[in-house]
Amino acid sequence: MMEASPTTDPPAGDVELVPEKIKDAKEGGPAFHCDLCDVELLYKIAEAFLPGLATACVDNTTGDVFRSPGSVAAEIRKEMVEYLTQRSETFVAESVVLDGGPEAEASSHPYDIITYLVDDFASSKRNLFSRVSGWLLSEKREDKIDDFAQEMEINGFWSIDKREAIVQTLLKNVDFKNEFHCDMKFDSADELALHLPTCSYRSMNCENEGCDARFSAKQTEKHDSVCPFKIIPCEQMCSDSIMRREMDRHCITVCPMKLVNCPFYSVGCKSAIPQCKVEEHRSENLHSHMLYILQGIQKEASVEVLRERVEQLEKASSSKLADIRDVRSLTFRVKILDAQFGPLEEFGATNKIDEEATKTAAKLESLEVIDTGRDTEKAAETEVINSEAEPPLEVTPTSKHSEEASKTEIKDSEAKLQSLEVAPLKNDSEEASKTEVKDSEAKLQSLEDATTNKDIEGVPERTVNHSEAGPPSLEVTPTNKVSEATMENSAEDSEVRTTTKTSEDGKGTSNHVPNKVES
Repeated sequence: MMEASPTTDPPAGDVELVPEKIKDAKEGGPAFHCDLCDVELLYKIAEAFLPGLATACVDNTTGDVFRSPGSVAAEIRKEMVEYLTQRSETFVAESVVLDGGPEAEASSHPYDIITYLVDDFASSKRNLFSRVSGWLLSEKREDKIDDFAQEMEINGFWSIDKREAIVQTLLKNVDFKNEFHCDMKFDSADELALHLPTCSYRSMNCENEGCDARFSAKQTEKHDSVCPFKIIPCEQMCSDSIMRREMDRHCITVCPMKLVNCPFYSVGCKSAIPQCKVEEHRSENLHSHMLYILQGIQKEASVEVLRERVEQLEKASSSKLADIRDVRSLTFRVKILDAQFGPLEEFGATNKIDEEATKTAAKLESLEVIDTGRDTEKAAETEVINSEAEPPLEVTPTSKHSEEASKTEIKDSEAKLQSLEVAPLKNDSEEASKTEVKDSEAKLQSLEDATTNKDIEGVPERTVNHSEAGPPSLEVTPTNKVSEATMENSAEDSEVRTTTKTSEDGKGTSNHVPNKVES
């Protein structure tokens, strides 16, 4: 606890403006000065006095068992006031002398200047123990300074009014730019009295309920723009007026203009709308909300088809759909209506099937042209070889059966392609149509590969069989209408030659030449 002696304050008049007034009187100038200063700055500097005094008292008594900070507080306070007054009077002269020195870049703000002088005084009061023991860097020192400053504040050891009176003198000494105090001087007290009510540095109290701030008249607008107790309109343009300090909470909780997500955010509507306009948005965007829901149900359907379905659903039950407010209910209702209308007509899939059928028909035409040329060349080669070797030939029934089977397969393929072109364009028949087209293409490809392989092996086979007195059989497998006609003519010529040779030679046996042509 503090001792009784420190609670006695020295008279504030010890550091008042009397010396300055006497000086002015001697010089024959105005004797009355306006003592008003910036109220906010006065209070801010006065608040820094107690921590500075507490620091000086603690550091001065550290390690001393006979003295405590409270026992030296009154004495050190007096020394502090004298030190600050003396330094502030010579501050301007020191600044001019040290211009260009290490302190030349120091701030010219009165608060920075006076707090620097307070810290300088506290440093000068450190005893030997506090300088060499590492006490300055310890956390215990900071805690002890804070506790002692709070104790002086509670006990009223140095009131704020008396501190502000001292700061007023210091501020005038260091504010050489006249930015924070009134520098008006008057010849009479009456003139000074007339000036005070209109001085721009006169003290003002905030008129907003709950705010106890004090400031100079010239700072009224500045304070009004930041006062936390001022009632202002809602920043989100709602009809309410709220205290500035409550604005953030209002805007994110109860404000009707608060931005919220659409109730159908989960199905795809990403709009941010004011809370008071949710119902309006829901009714105006029913079409798009239903489209989002159908896209989740019919994931493979195109947007154009889904839009047509939405129009159908709106015509069928627009009043009932408009009354639904939540995602779950609207989704359930849309599913029911969508099932009643049946499957969607997917025009995109129909176009794909038509393209595939067109490509298949083009492939068939190209294969027919290629096979026609190949069969013609084969027929010519066969006739030349048969005329040279003149073996007895006989066309076995196997060739005829193969021809008939080939014709049947080609007709079936053409019929399937024709049916695909005329097939209904529904979702349930699309997959079957695609499968049939692929099967037809696969069959055609296998026939084409077989034809190519057999064409390469055909000529050597015939040459060997003719040299051995005739092949065992001749099998002909045409692949299309043109190749059928060519192969039939070749077979008839072979039968005629065979009959002629048999009648001439009188032989009852015949050799068979294998001639397999598949496509």
